[in-house]
Amino acid sequence: MQNHLFDLAVEVGPPQTVGRTEAGERRCVPITGGSLRGRLNGREVSGRVLAGGADWQILRPDGMADLDARYMLALDDGAQIEVWSRGLRWGSPEVMARLARGETVPPDAYYMRTAMRFETAAADLQWLVHSLAVGLGERQPDKVLLKVYAVD
Repeated sequence: MQNHLFDLAVEVGPPQTVGRTEAGERRCVPITGGSLRGRLNGREVSGRVLAGGADWQILRPDGMADLDARYMLALDDGAQIEVWSRGLRWGSPEVMARLARGETVPPDAYYMRTAMRFETAAADLQWLVHSLAVGLGERQPDKVLLKVYAVD
């Protein structure tokens, strides 16, 4: 069973590329900010994505993108949450090329999912540390939208 936690809008900067390796094109996408809205512990929460994180990616030769992002959330109540998100984005060659060009593509045209773990010192959010979440993603030209669900 899944429990909706929050929605994230993660703002990103232009990718920095290392170049093509045997595994594929290695690149780093800087995380520049963003916002959070949801419900934790039965109460409405909001906050922001802090600048300074990054998504380290490998664009594989088969077109799939391996995603490995780390970033921080700051809730409006002062709690801070570290996010570690590993996932993938995959679609047809045409769709992946459109995404690579920065075009807006309907999220049902490709598959984007992440497994998410959290770390926080906030006493009332320790259950997050012991939970695994799944993010359903959508790539937009300047941000990634994630609907985040706890997996029971």
